[in-house]
Amino acid sequence: MNEIVPGIYHWTARHPDIHARVSSYYVRPAGIVIDPLEPEDGMGFFDELDLPPQQVVLTSGLHWRHSDRFRDRYDATIRVVSSGVPRWEGTDREAATFEYGDEVAPGVRALEVGQICADDTALHIAHGSGAIAFADGLISHEGAPAFVPDSLMEDAEDTKAGLRNSLRGFLDKDFDALLFAHGDPLEKGGFAALKNFLA
Repeated sequence: MNEIVPGIYHWTARHPDIHARVSSYYVRPAGIVIDPLEPEDGMGFFDELDLPPQQVVLTSGLHWRHSDRFRDRYDATIRVVSSGVPRWEGTDREAATFEYGDEVAPGVRALEVGQICADDTALHIAHGSGAIAFADGLISHEGAPAFVPDSLMEDAEDTKAGLRNSLRGFLDKDFDALLFAHGDPLEKGGFAALKNFLA
């Protein structure tokens, strides 16, 4: 568990389905975990908190991961954008829903990325110097923002053009960190990195 900026914690764990390490986050001022896998050393960090996580906030219905473990252990509410719920048809997964533009937790607002899928969500975190958490529309590759490989997009060039258009809208937000579900976070200089990536 690594406090990457004041109040925001990051950890990685091996995803049991894709067999790669993925990132999860805890935003202490907002009382939320984002796209959580259980830490490989267990839940001790969260057990010792005065106030455990109040919500599990997903950036995509695809990122259920270990949401149920946090729900069951801490009585946390699982939340996802409403367009993510259909992914779980035929399962016992349930969540409270939000819409783009909603404040999903104190100081955390849901932003629409879309393009790759209807429920691809970003979270603008206003605490401290600010951060944006991404689902799959933007990942980290060798320490810099990147798109997923073209093979994971239906129409790669059109999708990337749409992503660039969506992400340019984020440049009117205040943030310094970029939090990726896939790849290590960019703790500082995230605004400049995103702006340069989209140039």
